[in-house]
Amino acid sequence: MKFRKSADIRAYIPTASMADIAFLLIVLFIISTTIAVDSTPVTLPRSMERTDTPEGAAIIAVTFDGLINVTSGDEQSYAIGNLGDIFSFAAVVLGDDPLHSFIIKADSNLRYEIIDSIMDQLRQAKAPNVILLTDQETIGGR
Repeated sequence: MKFRKSADIRAYIPTASMADIAFLLIVLFIISTTIAVDSTPVTLPRSMERTDTPEGAAIIAVTFDGLINVTSGDEQSYAIGNLGDIFSFAAVVLGDDPLHSFIIKADSNLRYEIIDSIMDQLRQAKAPNVILLTDQETIGGR
């Protein structure tokens, strides 16, 4: 008895679900990516104390050259003209949320008079919580 040779079965890789997997991975990476709201380059001062900063706090960043960038914590930072505009910025942020925190991110080589002026304006706007951002590495290895 002769056996007939059956038709060749070709090996293949099913690709129907690969598009679904790629789409799910793209969505996962988009959702899990955090966007930095402030990327102003400053050299932060060092500190002996370490305190956590609240999420979503408004940031006032001042470079050594005197460039001032602000963000309410929800959008990308933008430059403001001068120190006098900080009061109006703080008033707008506090108008939406009276308990909103502020972070001052100032260069370590900046004159303290500028930082003092920023703090005075935040005090006039009645900001309840002002934090001075420092370097994450502490002095003395603590």
